Amino acid sequence: MVAAVNTDMFVGAVVDRIQNALYQRVHGFKRRQLVVLTKAVMLYARHQKNIRRSIVVLVCIGLISRLRQMIKLTTSERKPKDVKSGSRQKAQLDRQFFENMRRLVGIAIPGLLSKEFGMLVAHTVLLIFRTFLSVVVATLDGQIVSSLVRLQGREFLVGIAKWMGMAVPATLTNSLLGYVQTMLAIRFRQNLTEHVHAKYLANNTYYAVGNLDDRIKNADQLIAVDVAKFASSLAEIYSNLAKPTLDAFVYNVQLARSLGVESLFGIMVIIQASMGMLRVLTPPFGQLVAQEQRLEGDFYFAHSRLIENAEEIALYRGHEAEKRTISRRYMRLVRHVNRVFRLNVFYGMLEDFVVKYFWGAAGLVACAAPVFAERLPGAQRAVAAVQGASTFGDRTRDFITNRRLLLSGSDALGRMMYSYREIVELAGFAERVTELLTVLDDVNSGNYVKARVGKSAEKSLEADSGPDIISQRGQVIESADDVEFIKVPIVSPNGDVLVEQLSFHVTPGRHLLIVGPNGCGKSSMFRILGGLWPVYGGTLRKPSMSQIFYIPQRPYLPIGTLRDQIIYPDNASDMAQKGIVDAELLDILRVMQLETIVEREGGWDAVKPWRDALSGGDKQRIAMARLFYHRPQYAIMDECTSTVSMDVEKIMYTHATKLGITLLTVSHRQSLWQYHNYILQYDGQGGYMFSKLDPNRRIALMEEKQQIEQELALIRDMEARLGELESQSV
Repeated sequence: MVAAVNTDMFVGAVVDRIQNALYQRVHGFKRRQLVVLTKAVMLYARHQKNIRRSIVVLVCIGLISRLRQMIKLTTSERKPKDVKSGSRQKAQLDRQFFENMRRLVGIAIPGLLSKEFGMLVAHTVLLIFRTFLSVVVATLDGQIVSSLVRLQGREFLVGIAKWMGMAVPATLTNSLLGYVQTMLAIRFRQNLTEHVHAKYLANNTYYAVGNLDDRIKNADQLIAVDVAKFASSLAEIYSNLAKPTLDAFVYNVQLARSLGVESLFGIMVIIQASMGMLRVLTPPFGQLVAQEQRLEGDFYFAHSRLIENAEEIALYRGHEAEKRTISRRYMRLVRHVNRVFRLNVFYGMLEDFVVKYFWGAAGLVACAAPVFAERLPGAQRAVAAVQGASTFGDRTRDFITNRRLLLSGSDALGRMMYSYREIVELAGFAERVTELLTVLDDVNSGNYVKARVGKSAEKSLEADSGPDIISQRGQVIESADDVEFIKVPIVSPNGDVLVEQLSFHVTPGRHLLIVGPNGCGKSSMFRILGGLWPVYGGTLRKPSMSQIFYIPQRPYLPIGTLRDQIIYPDNASDMAQKGIVDAELLDILRVMQLETIVEREGGWDAVKPWRDALSGGDKQRIAMARLFYHRPQYAIMDECTSTVSMDVEKIMYTHATKLGITLLTVSHRQSLWQYHNYILQYDGQGGYMFSKLDPNRRIALMEEKQQIEQELALIRDMEARLGELESQSV
């Protein structure tokens, strides 16, 4: 038992010696570290000016390097575009982005004297004032806490009163900032929309974009949605970028005075390194936003097609097929949105960790460094000689103020990081809107990008196929009163040649009947005559478009009053300038046996969905009344009497000829032949015949032809019967 006790004592003694040795070594190591740290602080205090100058030089070198990179970026070679699509593969922050922004901002802000620029200046002044208020509040916060620590009740109450007084200008400034930003977004959208409408609704561009060019399939979605999103994003990005930049600059200046340039430089090094890491890990939000808008447009287009062709789809009972098509497009959109959300979760976690916690911790260390530096042995006098002696209350005030500034600066840098993602998203919207403007400019200039199909596509791939007919242009001459095609090819926008060279001449009083099988070029010729399709060769002579009126099989009824249906595209003021009154419109309707419609529908000023309120026959008679109101030189009648009776049809054509309107009619009804004296007949194989028309003789020939065909059919039946009888007799 004694041996056991001795053993325990021996073990305890050994352990105590080991612990004492370790303590002395650790304590000696800590003392050495403390001595080194103290010497470093004293060395810094003696050479503080030189250190700060060196840091300023490094910062200047870094800024110059960044400026050189930006200049190199903006002057680099422009990346080639995809010729077929007319756009890049993805939206990104490159030279093209800055060109897009320069173009769009020039439209959104017309000039330095514009209302938009004045609102932008007011917004900037409010941002500066808000930053000034933030600095004052941060200083006031430190003073309140300092008076609380010092137990100075009067100064504490005065500080609270000042704090409440600052609330009035602060809340007013925040409200005005939100108001001005919203008004900027509205003004930006208004200017951009008006600019787009001026291009889109001029020279039949709205028709050409959807029918002669393949680059944009959903112009309505681009104009109604993407322009609005770009305008809102542009207004937000200025506030979300200018305010944090201003805050970061002001707060850094204040912190440099409080903490020193060195501490601020260390923090900026940490921030720059973390920002570089975030930039590397940032998903391509610009590309993702542009792709999402395209998928949204495809989904919207599928629904608009369903609404437009609802009757035909219902008669075919094609709801299941359309449902599959719409569902596929919707699922593509959903999958893309889910992918973006998953990327946002990952990036948001990383961004929040770096901005809120990592930067906050670095800022707290920087705030605490001067306080702990004073407690180092031997360094207290050196620090005091440079910064002056400080009390506990002073240190508390400085710490609270610096902490508030650092948190605000960290928040500003965080908003700048968020702004980077918003800028990339803005790049996606900018690319979509710029693509729309580019296509509108190209279409207005007669440059179209259309996919080839069928024989046209095969011919375009041949090396020796010769010049492309789609790229050629003919000559259009405005004549006084005649229409003449001189070797004009009838070519569809996708390159199919329907007639190689069409030549005919029509003068006033030469009413032309146009017949032929489907797809032979009848409607195509009218589209060329109406200026919807370009002239790909030859010479076209025609009057001004105001003297050519088109009446389709399905008349267009605009939104408006009953009067507007008759005088379209004129309005009430145009009608008054022409000296026409409602009584004359009623006379026109009386000719069409439609005068009761005024009382039946509630008067001339009645507004209804006329497309649904009127029958098919009423619509076609309204269209003819519109023709009689305008009285052009030429009228293109495209199966426009298919739903009216023979009596009404006779009234339409006899009254039109009485008014001196030359008729160009497409119809297979023999009852219309008597109102025409020339005929243009297509054979469906690329050939045609233009000649005088004798309606009675042609009708007689047609009847004789039908009679002969019937007799031949009867002979064939008799021969077949004779063969059966002969086979039975054998």
